[in-house]
Amino acid sequence: MSTDAAIEPTYGNWRRPRRAGLGPLGLAGTVGVFGGLVVVLLASLISIQAALVVGAPFLMGIAPLAVRTQDGRNLYQLVALRIGWSRRQSRKEHLYVSGPLSARPEGRFQPPGLLSGVVSREGRDAYDRPFGVLHHKNRHLYTIVLRCEPDGGSLVDPDQVDTWVALWGEWLSRLAHEPGLRGASVVVETAPDPGTRLATEVLPRLDDSAPPAARAVMEEVVEDYPSASSEMNSYITLTYAPVGGPRRDPEDVVTDLAIRVPSLLTGLISAGGGVAEPLTAEEIAEVVRVAYDPGCAGEVLSVRAEHGHTGLEWADAGPVAAVETVDAYQHDSGVSRTWLLTLAPRGTVRSSVLRTMLDASAGTRRKRVALLYRPIDPATSARIVESDRRTAQFMATSGRGMVQARAAAEVRAAEQAAAEEATGAGLVEFSLMLTITVDRHDQLDDASVLVRNMTGATRIAMRPANRMQAAAFTCTLPAGILPWEHTMLPHELQEAM
Repeated sequence: MSTDAAIEPTYGNWRRPRRAGLGPLGLAGTVGVFGGLVVVLLASLISIQAALVVGAPFLMGIAPLAVRTQDGRNLYQLVALRIGWSRRQSRKEHLYVSGPLSARPEGRFQPPGLLSGVVSREGRDAYDRPFGVLHHKNRHLYTIVLRCEPDGGSLVDPDQVDTWVALWGEWLSRLAHEPGLRGASVVVETAPDPGTRLATEVLPRLDDSAPPAARAVMEEVVEDYPSASSEMNSYITLTYAPVGGPRRDPEDVVTDLAIRVPSLLTGLISAGGGVAEPLTAEEIAEVVRVAYDPGCAGEVLSVRAEHGHTGLEWADAGPVAAVETVDAYQHDSGVSRTWLLTLAPRGTVRSSVLRTMLDASAGTRRKRVALLYRPIDPATSARIVESDRRTAQFMATSGRGMVQARAAAEVRAAEQAAAEEATGAGLVEFSLMLTITVDRHDQLDDASVLVRNMTGATRIAMRPANRMQAAAFTCTLPAGILPWEHTMLPHELQEAM
């Protein structure tokens, strides 16, 4: 075997979107600077005192835009976040109570927050398989959820892994051509195995006439095996806007989505997704119900294993009560904390870069890793890569020393991205969110240490989603919540700022 065949492929070349404008000011700050300078110059024609009177407030207003935190937010954004949190507290919006004893007239357990305006529908695809559709009525969006069982990377040749990665990239690039697609997410959920499925399979099959020693061994296996094992579930969510306008009949939209499901599943299977199938409306409700109340996971699995269904509806998938604090989100039998990606790994990485984060972690009740994707249409992709290419070339020719060396690396990355886009590759914006659920609030400190260790091993940087834990928790659920669809400012303006 040649030496080249044993080399494990590396990946990377992702780049943070460049912000328009001068330095940390952004586009809005840059426009304000030039506009303010014009006003100050006009005032100086009157007198120096008039220029100082106009210039002082101008400098005080621009200065917060020039100060950026490590995650790229300016002081105005930090103040707005704190003001929004204070207003939600004063209105008691950080508290949630549902059920017959609550003030809600329907007496159901509707999921809270960003999921409060969601209703569940169901359709059948071309193979007559049922699939659930979450209708986000307030945003006029529709979400389908696919479940897959990816093939593991153990004892797999690097060439096969490289093929899977290439096919996964091709599947993502095809999403840019999906009519009406607004975003996608991959949610990998791990949790300790409750052992109900193993007990359901083994215990009824024990023969009464079997030797006592054999029965004791099997019973011990059923009792002890779950303590050393875990369950892992992978979900793909695809969120669409109806083609033809928001007033289109929801049943027609579900019929349109039914035609797309088989081809989407075929692409997932070829990309190493293993067995892939759409989730029914009942199964989606079960996943959300267990996320809000991890203590009922064993009961839900036991009922489904015994009867084949649970009868759970979306209107009853939410928590009985939930409380949001600055750094945590308490819901029924669990307490969760969510972290947001601030810096992707620099340089090249290997295919196992996220393995530590995806593996089950001791001391946690549940853990969800959500990769959020925003496909970009081909026309916009070409414009972005060409703009990045020109900017990188300008930086390389204007810098000196180490700055010039880093800029040269930026030029090579931009040139490679432009060449790949010209040959048909797609451009996708992505981010990552991590939610860890524990039993008690005092266990969150151990979870924070665990996250620091995981991010160190994966070479990424993350920060807690303070003062927005409830919304971040919802974004990591396989329910199709896209953060950029729920912001007050358009996505393009956010990038400019």
